Amino acid sequence: MSREERAHQAVAAAARYDGSSRERQEVERRQEAGVGFPDSPEALAARTARLLERQAVPAAMVVEAVRSEPLAAPDAFERILGVSKELQAWSFLPRGARAARSVARISARENGRELPVGTGFLVSPRLMMTNHHVLPDAEAARGCFAEFDAQVTVDNTPQVPVRLDFDPDGLFVADRRLDYALVLVASGPDGTPPGETFGWNRLSLQLGKLVIGEPVNVIGHPMGRLKEIAVRDNALQVRLDDFLHYRTDTEPGNSGSPVFNDQWEVVALHHSGVPRTDGEGRPVRRDGQVWRPGDGEDAVEWVSNEGARTSVLLKHLASLPFTPAQRELLAGMGPESGLAGDGAAAAPAAELAGPVPGTATATTTAGAAAGQVAASAARASVEAVGPRARGVRARDGAFGGGKHLVFLHGRSQQGKDPEALRREWAAGLNQGLVRAGLPTVAPADVCFPFYGDRLAHALGARESLPPASPFPAAGGGPAAAVPGAPGSRAVYEEIVGEAAAKWYAPPGAQEGVEAAEGLGVDPLVGAVWRRLGWLAARSDVDAWAISLVFRDVAAYLDDRDIREEVLACVLETVPQEGELVLVAHSLGTVVGMDLLTRLSPGVRVVHLTTAGSPLGMDSVYRRLLADGTGRPGKVADWLNAWCPTDPVAIGCPLAGTWRDGPTDLAVVNARDRAHDIDQYLAHTEVARSIGDRLAGDRLTV
Repeated sequence: MSREERAHQAVAAAARYDGSSRERQEVERRQEAGVGFPDSPEALAARTARLLERQAVPAAMVVEAVRSEPLAAPDAFERILGVSKELQAWSFLPRGARAARSVARISARENGRELPVGTGFLVSPRLMMTNHHVLPDAEAARGCFAEFDAQVTVDNTPQVPVRLDFDPDGLFVADRRLDYALVLVASGPDGTPPGETFGWNRLSLQLGKLVIGEPVNVIGHPMGRLKEIAVRDNALQVRLDDFLHYRTDTEPGNSGSPVFNDQWEVVALHHSGVPRTDGEGRPVRRDGQVWRPGDGEDAVEWVSNEGARTSVLLKHLASLPFTPAQRELLAGMGPESGLAGDGAAAAPAAELAGPVPGTATATTTAGAAAGQVAASAARASVEAVGPRARGVRARDGAFGGGKHLVFLHGRSQQGKDPEALRREWAAGLNQGLVRAGLPTVAPADVCFPFYGDRLAHALGARESLPPASPFPAAGGGPAAAVPGAPGSRAVYEEIVGEAAAKWYAPPGAQEGVEAAEGLGVDPLVGAVWRRLGWLAARSDVDAWAISLVFRDVAAYLDDRDIREEVLACVLETVPQEGELVLVAHSLGTVVGMDLLTRLSPGVRVVHLTTAGSPLGMDSVYRRLLADGTGRPGKVADWLNAWCPTDPVAIGCPLAGTWRDGPTDLAVVNARDRAHDIDQYLAHTEVARSIGDRLAGDRLTV
């Protein structure tokens, strides 16, 4: 490792640091204003989702953090992240010790001497990652070796290290700009791959590993010393396209160290300190004078540290040509690396999404008077003409002819034009596709089954359509939201009760006798309305809208005739062969899961996206036609998008409920529109998932 190369990397890091001064100043301004994690709402949502999905934060602590008062989504995320930062489970220590065993000191043999040159860490059973300036080429790797367990024991006595050579002829790749090297480590004397002895770090392209303001932890061999760890008094400062800047106490010998989050996931490859520079870009000393090579690195005034982002390194590796044997070695890095399989390392999005401005403008639930007019108009339409159009098919040959994009809507669509709805859904999706840099879709290429009128007609035959206000003064009352049929009524009560329990409703919200007496309604209705009121207070959707969604879900699940009528209507429009890219929303996710059991044998595979779904609630999924809660057989992949302030998606995330279930993606929808489909579709990651599945020839508009 040359001093000149280290200096080159430090100067390049300083230039990036100076170039990001505006972003850093904004972060510092927000931190001084009391914002603990000054990152984008999307980044906070993704990070919170990852913590919850991986049970990195105890559920009881999450409940206590968010239950005291209604919170907007970013505030709730801040509370949860604050808990994860301040308090760690006992497993933090043994997991850190396990991660530390994978870290080795790299030394070079020069003229009969052994000189420490940096740090490396295992990223598969047989591959080690370090810096390009530590191992610039295969020849340098041949002259170096890795020392594992170069550390002190619990009694602070030196441990006997284990030395293993590198095998760059098997695999060696390096890049100077990103300053990384990946090299094969020879097996031990008994032929055991080093990862089986010392463990290895599973690098991931997945979202949500770190947000600005969160701590980072670095394990390495500063100045060639025995292994040390920098924890807690460190934090991510700025995220660049390819690099991260963070505060931490590291020294030059830490080159090639892994940078971990508090769950011991690698978020970056440390490669350089960031020196303070003068107006000409020259590093300066602590005394303010220009630094000279003879001054030594200890004299430099270091202001930050820089590491290459994990996702960027994995994407770069995915772009390189390798032999079949080398690809097999890379596949050992695990499925989340994007390098497993036949070399088709299709990289998902960057680790953290940036802020995306909202552009949708549709309104939310109407006021009482306007809602009554709308409900009356819809009821008159259904009564006058009966069930209307069942849906619109896509034009022939869309997406190459072998794939079909199908949108499956939720409730409250009666009296609407299916063609207009298809355009609205396509417009929402196209917003996200544009943000993702993918081709848009023409509405005519979308298959849009329409069961809105059929559902309203089936419900109308059993009970009247309710007015749009829950309050007696507006002509309705809480009782109007409760299904009249005894079976549906019982299912509805169960769904509402489970939803309230999942959002930790206090005992008062679970009791309704006193409130019922005050309203002049029966105790069941009063109890239900108290729970709905709790859900509304904790979300951005009003109680009436929540009630109607759950009412229709309950009627669909309980009444066999309604279910069969809706499914028959949908099947009239759904393609009978090829691949389906099925996008379902709200009640449509429940219908869609049943639909998967009725598809024609000609449908080979389904790529499923669900949004705003209640499929995580036991009261819902145990009444589906599918047997059990495993992913249906024809579903090749499944993305479930949910918004933490969407009360209909209260059972999310789904992965812990459904065996081999979906990839859950937490998103932040606009206030008062938490459940709207166009909000979900406009998110970059949701649209990208759909767009990637549609890849292929398309007709021109």
